[in-house]
Amino acid sequence: MKNKFRLLLFIAVIASVIILTKNLWGERVVGTVSVLFTLSVIFICIVIFLENRHPSYTLTWLVVLGAFPLVGFFFYLFFGRNVKKRRLFARKALTDEKAFLEIEGNRSSYQDKMKHMGEHQQLLFKLAHRLGHSPISFGTKTKALTDGIETFEHIFRELKKAKHHIHLEYYIVRHDQVGQKLKEVLIEKVNEGVEVRFLYDAVGCWKLSKNYIRDLNKSGVEMIPFLPVRIPLLNNKINFRNHRKIIVIDGTVGFVGGLNVGDEYLGKNSHFGYWRDTHLLLKGEAVRTLQMIFLQDWYYMTNKKLSSPTYLTNVLDKPEQTGGVQLIAGGPDNKWDVIKNLFFSMIISAKKSIWIASPYFVPDEDILSALKVAALSGIDVRLLVPYRPDKKIVYYASRSYFPELLDAGAKVYEYTKGFMHSKIIIVDYELASIGTSNMDMRSFHLNFEVNAFLYRTASTQKLVDEFIKDIEQSREIILEEYAKRAFYKKLFESTARLLSPLL
Repeated sequence: MKNKFRLLLFIAVIASVIILTKNLWGERVVGTVSVLFTLSVIFICIVIFLENRHPSYTLTWLVVLGAFPLVGFFFYLFFGRNVKKRRLFARKALTDEKAFLEIEGNRSSYQDKMKHMGEHQQLLFKLAHRLGHSPISFGTKTKALTDGIETFEHIFRELKKAKHHIHLEYYIVRHDQVGQKLKEVLIEKVNEGVEVRFLYDAVGCWKLSKNYIRDLNKSGVEMIPFLPVRIPLLNNKINFRNHRKIIVIDGTVGFVGGLNVGDEYLGKNSHFGYWRDTHLLLKGEAVRTLQMIFLQDWYYMTNKKLSSPTYLTNVLDKPEQTGGVQLIAGGPDNKWDVIKNLFFSMIISAKKSIWIASPYFVPDEDILSALKVAALSGIDVRLLVPYRPDKKIVYYASRSYFPELLDAGAKVYEYTKGFMHSKIIIVDYELASIGTSNMDMRSFHLNFEVNAFLYRTASTQKLVDEFIKDIEQSREIILEEYAKRAFYKKLFESTARLLSPLL
């Protein structure tokens, strides 16, 4: 299959060159190339049709290729090839599952404590265990962090306490004031003898200066790109990105959530203003799972195996009563679209309420139907999204779902204080998810993500309280008023939604 696509690429390049130099060529040559290019587009359409994708994906690609053949051709080469995810990441999936079963399989499943949960909640955590190979922990302290100021204050404080190692994994790192401070702290810790490993996504960090990376590597920090892209058109993995945000310090302290590394997360971007985000600080047993996720990603990119007692702390014999915490990794290497299925399970388990905050709301049919059925059943369904967008196409695609949610009885709010970037779900005021995954198809099917699932922790209650505060600083969308929006907005929304399978 790779050879077919390289052939198509070759044809496209030749066609582009000839079109650009058509004045130098005879009409017969240009006509022949045009025919070959048209046949290539038709061939792609046939391939897409025979791949038996979801009908919405198939129709979207056919429309794009039909309406914009040249643009659609290259867009397909970049993002559309249905290379089997499990085949691409088979080695990672196999080694990850084996490592998790060996290291985490001997941890207590806390069956006695899970008996106090409702049956529907027990099923959720058992499903998470089966899909993510990580058991629930009742020996982990958590603290929900409300924004960038609180988050980076805690991050830098804990980094400075490191004695043995620091592990970082980020989608975006910027060389600004926050990035510079992080760089200085890491170099300082390396000079103190602390091991520092830094995994960054090659696409998310494409603007990161080479000097930043060189200085850290030169100082002794091992800074490695995740899935580097050297020749985009020939790279089958360009569309699968590492969206995780992880810090593990000495195997006992961890951070995970929605914040990358950059000044905008401190509200220093004049366009967005205050940046509302949520991060989670963990201390205790569940940090070992977060460590395992990092170590397996590190092994995949470097072939260096570090899953030893040096980096994996012993399980607590008598953990404190802290509520349930479960860390789950999702990604294109998973067979079952782990994060999406756990979100779906949370939604259908709700008895009273479903509160969702997501900067990018582009659900698939399963999630959308579950939310509408819940709202029609009288469950308190609330969706909190940004008022001010950072990605216009996703913004309009998100808004295309509002009418049917509102019509079903859900409530939709736009956060007006600044930019809302939190990624949380709260069910029945006691069950919550917080992490890196958005409520969109990219997080469900393409990105490497990690989320914490919380049950009756102190952080769960804080998330409830903060969500209520966020609603107070938001504007509710009323169906009757929303129906009166300008026609061009409806057109943008419909067009963006048509492209939603590609987002």
